[in-house]
This record gives sequence, C-alpha cells and structure tokens, in this order.
Amino acid sequence: MPPSSSRPGTVMPPDARVSAEDGAGTGAVTVSSMGTVLSIRFGRTVDPAAREAARDAVTRVFGRWDARFSLYRDESELSRINRGELRLTQASPALRDCYALALDWRDRTDGVFTPHRADGVLDLSGVVKALAIDEAGETLHALGLGDWSLNAGGDVLVAGDQAPGLDWVAGIVDPEDRARTLAVVTLALPLRAVATSGSAERGDHIWSSGSGGASAYRQVSVLARDIVTADVLATAIIAGGEAILNRSTETWPVEVLAVLRDGSLLATPGLRA
Repeated sequence: MPPSSSRPGTVMPPDARVSAEDGAGTGAVTVSSMGTVLSIRFGRTVDPAAREAARDAVTRVFGRWDARFSLYRDESELSRINRGELRLTQASPALRDCYALALDWRDRTDGVFTPHRADGVLDLSGVVKALAIDEAGETLHALGLGDWSLNAGGDVLVAGDQAPGLDWVAGIVDPEDRARTLAVVTLALPLRAVATSGSAERGDHIWSSGSGGASAYRQVSVLARDIVTADVLATAIIAGGEAILNRSTETWPVEVLAVLRDGSLLATPGLRA
C-alpha cells in the first residue's frame, strides 16, 4: 500500500449537504439526532407519505438508541451505570447485548477497540451509532423502500441503486477544505457501507494504543459489507496503526483509505483501482 501525494479527506456522500425537500422525489430528507444530521436519500421517486414515514421511522430508531446510550443525557441507562446507580448485570438486554458486541470486537482487534475508556467510563459509542444505522436500514426495508442511502454524520449505508442500474457513490472530502472532494468511491455489492474515523472534525479524540499519543493516521475510511464492521475497524486502525490496518485487510473483506499525518494516502488495491 504505497502512499500517494494526495491530501486527506473524510467520507461524505454527494447528498450529505442536501436539505429536506417537499413533495415526491428522490432528494434527501434530514433529521437531527445523536448530535449529528441524518440524511436519507432515495434512489427512486418516493411519494410524500412514504418520505414522511421514512423520516419518522429513522427518527424513532435513532431517538431510542440515543435515549439509552447517550453519555450526554443524565437519565440514559448508560449514564446511570457510569454513575454507579445501576449495575451492568441489571441493565436491559439491549444494553448488555451492545456491551457484549463491543467486547467481542475488543477481542477480535487484540484490545485496540475497547468500550472501556482510560478514565473508567463505559463508552459504547464505538458501536451504538453503527447499530442505529443498521436498524434504521432494516426499518426502511420494512417500509418497502429498497433504494436508499442513509448518511449519519458521514457514516453511510446504502441499499439498491442510486438510479436504475447506477450504484451509489460516496465522495471523500478534504478535511482541510470541506468544499473540496478528494475522490469518489462506489458503494456496490458486497461493500455497501463506509465509515470514517479521525481528527478532521473533532480533533485527536482517538489515541494510539501503542504510544498513547496521537495516532500516526489523521483519518481512516473503511468500506465493508456492514456498517458496524466499517465503523469499528475505522476506529481500530486509527488507534492501532499499521499493524491493525494490515490485520484488518487480511481478516475482513474491506477496502481502506488511510491518511497519514503528512497528508499522504495509503489505499488498498480496490480503492487504488
């Protein structure tokens, strides 16, 4: 994976800045939840009632996950656990299942990805947003919608086609210039999900598991078959560096674009093509 001289970027689909539209159509509808903007774009014309139903369904899904797992809500179940008011063994099955999934990914990444913060706080945000995206996608399918793109703060899951016979695409945006698109990647079977982790928007909030300092990577984008794998591995590669990047590409069917501190890129063969 030799580096190129290109500059870094974050993953954002072309529809990410489209506002909600009225009436039937294929344009995006947006909602706000989990401190970010969620954008649903349709690959085929959808009537106003179906668009509203999709918006309401996705809003409910993300609202439910946020109410249970947010560390910014004092009343959330996870906040109560971290304050010692509720034991993990007494938590809801949904929270225990989420915790078990995070522990499974900790084991699969040799401890690089972990739900346990250094300050002792149990933080499940590494899997919660991806699980909410996944459930929202299932909800859209249940509504009979088969062609859509769901973007939650730059993490994207797609289904069907952007237009008949045309795959969905995601633009990789330069974090130094949010108006500049660095590259465009196709989200086609089997890789229908993409997630990005790094310091472009929130600063250095993920630290190297080896040195404890800032990661060698400014940003990592992962294309995978499901959004949970994409999201977890993007975070793990930022934290674990080259060793985890190599292991990830050897173990899972993924494509990776990693941005080094000097702005150069490392890309797996599928993205270089």
